[in-house]
Amino acid sequence: DPIELTISWWGGDSRHEAYQKALEAFHEKYPNITVSPTYGAWSGWEEKQSTALAADQGSDVMQVNWNWLYQYSPTGEKFVDLREYSDVIDLSQWSDTAKNACIVADSLQAVPISMTGRIFYWNMNTFKQAGIEAVPTSYDDLIAAGKAFQEKLGDDFYPLAIGQYDRMILMTFYLESKYGKAWVENNECQYSEEEIVDGLNFIKSLEDNHVIPTRPTMIAAGFDSIDKSQEWIDGKYAGIFEWDSAATKYSSALDDDNKDGFTVGEEIKFGDYNGGFSKVSMGLAITKTCEHVAEAATLIQFLLNEEKGASIMGSECGIPASKAGLAAAQAAGAVKDLVAEANAKVMAFTTNKLDPLFENNDLKASGTGIYQEVFDNIDYGDETPEEAVNGLLDGMESVGYTIA
Repeated sequence: DPIELTISWWGGDSRHEAYQKALEAFHEKYPNITVSPTYGAWSGWEEKQSTALAADQGSDVMQVNWNWLYQYSPTGEKFVDLREYSDVIDLSQWSDTAKNACIVADSLQAVPISMTGRIFYWNMNTFKQAGIEAVPTSYDDLIAAGKAFQEKLGDDFYPLAIGQYDRMILMTFYLESKYGKAWVENNECQYSEEEIVDGLNFIKSLEDNHVIPTRPTMIAAGFDSIDKSQEWIDGKYAGIFEWDSAATKYSSALDDDNKDGFTVGEEIKFGDYNGGFSKVSMGLAITKTCEHVAEAATLIQFLLNEEKGASIMGSECGIPASKAGLAAAQAAGAVKDLVAEANAKVMAFTTNKLDPLFENNDLKASGTGIYQEVFDNIDYGDETPEEAVNGLLDGMESVGYTIA
């Protein structure tokens, strides 16, 4: 019998093209199934989808942002538990870490298309000019690099540059590495005021030791994002702490004298534990209003696990989280090497999950977010870390965190 399915996704032109080609290939394999797509750019997309979900008019298969599962289906009311279709979707292709991130209300509400996390990237050409041959792998290495850069290259050269949201991520990375517990569990912050002050002082120590430029220094340089700054382009800022998916963006921004120095670094342990987190960058889910769930599951299996579909999708939605999907995409030459290297290092190192409130807009927004306010207050000398911690905890509480 003829069956009709719908699918929706957001993205840019190259992603739209990959999905459409993959849907054509799916129709060739299953001529009785017709799939009608809806797609667009990210801007305004979430608002449209949340309205559709509220009216029970979401597409059968939805590309979802990870926090949508918590926001729109907190009791499992909107999306199907895909474990019930494990005879159709080969769930063994995903790591437990990846799958567990999509379990909300004891229901596997999506499968991850890709996972992402943070890692260090270095411009080793500048490091070598400062007399350093190896990538930093410890806190002491960072401090030594700050000193060498300042003494040998001058005050304008820094081994690392990070924005205010990056400072927050790096601070939690440090705390998890030192204290061995996740930043947040079940929406409750696991750290005492004293421990958080230690984290804020850690970031301050990077500034005080010329490892990273202060916020006023970066504002004086006058740029929006580090990859667009002359300091990054010409090698004065010789490191960043970014998503694994950003490798190509930063390497391609470097000028000709620096391009060959771009290196994917190692994750740094600041204590006895592995810090940092991975997160699902996006997933595929089936809505509970779908009338042909087994066929919808067949479509997900085709796109993410089967050779034909996965080789067409490539890394258009990030490095495939499915083992079979990644192998197919790599065999087809559809995966960027730098991104693959960075992603492999992140996934091998991180054990913590990102909590769903960490990226709340009231916290992370550029210019207005709590994270920026906290680090700005310290950077501009308005507050000490001991004072600034209260603003951070109040801000976290205001978006739904429990503060012990």
